[in-house]
Amino acid sequence: MRIAIVSDAWRPQINGVVRTVETIVRLLQAEGHEIEVFGPDRFRTVPCPTYPEIRLSLFPSARLHHMLKLFRPDAIHLVTEGPLGWSARAFCLKRGLPFTTAYHTRFPEYVRARVRIPISWSYAFVRRFHAPSSAVLVVAQSIRDELAARGFRNLVPWSRGVDIAAFRPQPRVDVGDPRPIWLYAGRVAVEKNIKAFLDLDLPGSKWVVGGGPQLKELRRRHKGVRFFGSVSTEDLSRHYAEADCFVFPSRTDTFGLVMVEALASGVPVAGYPVPGPLDVVTIPTVGAIDQDLRAACLRAIACAPEDCRKHAESFTWDRCAREFLDTLRAIPRNVWQPLKRRVVPNAAS
Repeated sequence: MRIAIVSDAWRPQINGVVRTVETIVRLLQAEGHEIEVFGPDRFRTVPCPTYPEIRLSLFPSARLHHMLKLFRPDAIHLVTEGPLGWSARAFCLKRGLPFTTAYHTRFPEYVRARVRIPISWSYAFVRRFHAPSSAVLVVAQSIRDELAARGFRNLVPWSRGVDIAAFRPQPRVDVGDPRPIWLYAGRVAVEKNIKAFLDLDLPGSKWVVGGGPQLKELRRRHKGVRFFGSVSTEDLSRHYAEADCFVFPSRTDTFGLVMVEALASGVPVAGYPVPGPLDVVTIPTVGAIDQDLRAACLRAIACAPEDCRKHAESFTWDRCAREFLDTLRAIPRNVWQPLKRRVVPNAAS
C-alpha cells in the first residue's frame, strides 16, 4: 500500500508527534508498505510566531497537490491542523477522496496559553478541520470523551508505544547533584506549564531536558535548575534512568509520550489529574496524580522501578502501527489512472 502522510510537525523537530510518525513509518515500511511523509522540509517556510523552532510552510498548496498527484497514494492521512494539513484537506475534498486525521495536540489550549481569544473559537476551527475525516485518531479515552462532548465525530482509539530497548533502567553513576533528582523532559514552552514544576519546594535537584521558546527565560530565572537543552535519544535515555521521579506539569497534552518513556526507564511519574497523566498513570504503583503537584511528587517517588518498567511494557508500537493501518480509508485506484507517476520531489526548489 502507498500511504501519504501529511504533517506540519516533522524533522528536525523533536517531539512526541514526530517520534510517533517516525516509528509507524519505520514499522510499516518493514512490512513492505511504501510511505511518503510530506513535511515542512519540502517547502519554503517561515518561523512560527512565538515559537521560531517550528517552521510553517508558506503557500504550500500548488506544490503539495502536485506531489500528491505524482505519488498516487492508496490512502492519505493528515497529522496536523497546520498549513500542510489544511492544504491536503482541500486537495482531498476537491476530488472526493477519503482521508483520515489525528488529534495529537490540544491546539485550542495551546493558543489560549499565548493569545487571549475565546477557546470556543479555536475549537470551532479544529472541529471544522476534522469534520470531513473518515476517522479521527485520538490516543486517550479522556480526550475522546471531551471531543465528543464538543461535537467531534468519527473518533477512533489509537494507542501509543515505547521503545523499551532504547528507554530502560540503567546503572546509576554519581552525577554530582543531590538526590532525589526530579526530571522534566519535553518542549520548554508556556503551554507545558513547566513553571509549576520549577516553583515547587522539593528536596534534591531539578533537571529539565528539551528545547523551546521558554528555555532562555527559565534558565535566567531558575539558576539552581540544570537545563540540558535538546539532546540525543541516547542522552535522553540516560537522563531518564538517572532520575528518581518524572514530573509532568502539563495540563494541555493529549497523552504525553515522555511519561511512558520515563516508566520504561524504571522512573515513576507525578502529574495533575488531567488527560495524559490520567491515561498513563492508571495504577497507583507507577506514580501519583494530584491537584497538589508537590504531594504527587512525594508519593510517586516511593514507587518501585520494576513496577514502572512492567507497566510501560504494555504500550507497544506494533499495536500502534496496526491500529493506524487498519483505520486508513482506501482511495479508488481509478482516481489516479489519467496521471503518469513520476519521482516525487524531496525538497523545496
